[in-house]
Amino acid sequence: MAPVSTVSKPPASKAPKAPVSSLAKRGLSRKAPSGGDTDGMKKKRKKVRKETYSSYIYKVLRQVHPDTGISNKGMGVLNSFVNDLFKRIATEASKLASYTKKSTISSREIQTAVRLILPGELAKHAISEGTKSVTKFSAAR
Repeated sequence: MAPVSTVSKPPASKAPKAPVSSLAKRGLSRKAPSGGDTDGMKKKRKKVRKETYSSYIYKVLRQVHPDTGISNKGMGVLNSFVNDLFKRIATEASKLASYTKKSTISSREIQTAVRLILPGELAKHAISEGTKSVTKFSAAR
């Protein structure tokens, strides 16, 4: 009687095996589940930060009219206004600095830019407030 053979391996296939990914080892597919989350866990969506002047506008409003509020649209309009004014003053100050071949915008360039951009009384008030702020800042240092 012939000896009983042990269990033999099936013949090796000629095509190379694809590497097994770490996802496949855990029983997961490469496709994201229908809910949009990956690996079965929900990912927290990172909130996009948007810089605005709204907190500063609100603080000034409280100083001037403590019992008055402002709507979101109103705040948006004021925020756009401040951004526009900032851009105009910065551009003008940059031009003034380049005319005098300076690479730094100082308070002098800002003051001149404000004089050029804002009309009459508004410019005078802005310059006096700016001077007061610069003096206060210099004293704190």
